[in-house]
Amino acid sequence: MKKGIIFDLDGTLWDSSQAVVDSWNVIIDKHPEATRPATIEWMQHLMGKTMLDIENEFFDYLPPDRRHELMAECMDYENEYISIHGGILMDKVEETLALLSKDYHLSVVSNCQEGYIPAFFKAHGMDRCFDDYEEYGRTGKGKADNIRLVVERNGLEKAVYVGDTMGDYDATCAAGLPFIHAAYGYGEVPEGTPKIRQFDELLRVVKEVIG
Repeated sequence: MKKGIIFDLDGTLWDSSQAVVDSWNVIIDKHPEATRPATIEWMQHLMGKTMLDIENEFFDYLPPDRRHELMAECMDYENEYISIHGGILMDKVEETLALLSKDYHLSVVSNCQEGYIPAFFKAHGMDRCFDDYEEYGRTGKGKADNIRLVVERNGLEKAVYVGDTMGDYDATCAAGLPFIHAAYGYGEVPEGTPKIRQFDELLRVVKEVIG
């Protein structure tokens, strides 16, 4: 039986919030009408949301067309910046993924712009750990649809999603998969949900959830 683990990225595999803040502020500083600087608090609040939701929330004081233009500029530079500077990997991610890859198909699904996951791969050499990935910016689909897409195209007979926010939990339920909460991340989910408090606990918990 082909089994898979599908991961969220931000707050689950790494913390890129400082790198995102730094890259966004380079762009924001170029535009006098952009009066709200990016901060760690803002980035962690926005992590996991779609690009449309982020631009409408963060740039809410600007006309819609200008929001979209600034968001696109921030996203493009963010990918370039992150691919060079990287983020902070969660503790024991690399060695845990190496062990999991022996028994499971591993992939990443995120509500990010196109190119963000490849930037993560490039910055940390993580492409060797994963078999597939999907992004909101590449498909235009929400997380539930992208989870289903990865399951179907890889012929996964059993799969679980690992994420840190209520949005991840809701999308996983909509996709019909079990969910494991990365409780060290950015959000809370319903009591009783299987969880990990540090990344290497996944070695045990995933077996309890999908075998």
